[in-house]
Amino acid sequence: MRSWRALFARLPGSSVKSVTIAGCGRSIQRACSQKKGSAVYAIVRCGGRQQKVSVGDVLEVDKVAGEVGSTVTLPTVLVVNDGDVTTEAGRFSVAAEILGETKGPKIRILKYKNKTGYKKRQGHRQRYTQVKITGINQA
Repeated sequence: MRSWRALFARLPGSSVKSVTIAGCGRSIQRACSQKKGSAVYAIVRCGGRQQKVSVGDVLEVDKVAGEVGSTVTLPTVLVVNDGDVTTEAGRFSVAAEILGETKGPKIRILKYKNKTGYKKRQGHRQRYTQVKITGINQA
């Protein structure tokens, strides 16, 4: 089985770079593909998950307080600009516009205890907010 470095080394126009994460004290090998033009994206933390976003992306995040059309700021973890990785997240902010609210699929929960006649049925639908990334700005 080949390592991921060998696989990425064979791709045209890609290179493997060493990235040092601030406060961690160790370096991580990360594959950064270099494209023609501008490849700017950020990794943001929203709702306990991290997602890769770029300008113009529409994504669903856990429910955010705000009205349709208002702007929210998402906390940034990492920013990549044409292969240059910036781990100092405080220097960047990701702005997003709220497009609307949606609901996830219905989840049915059933509790049952044998020999006692105990049954309990419950349902849940998670609420999500659709946001459109409007900009990755340097603060």
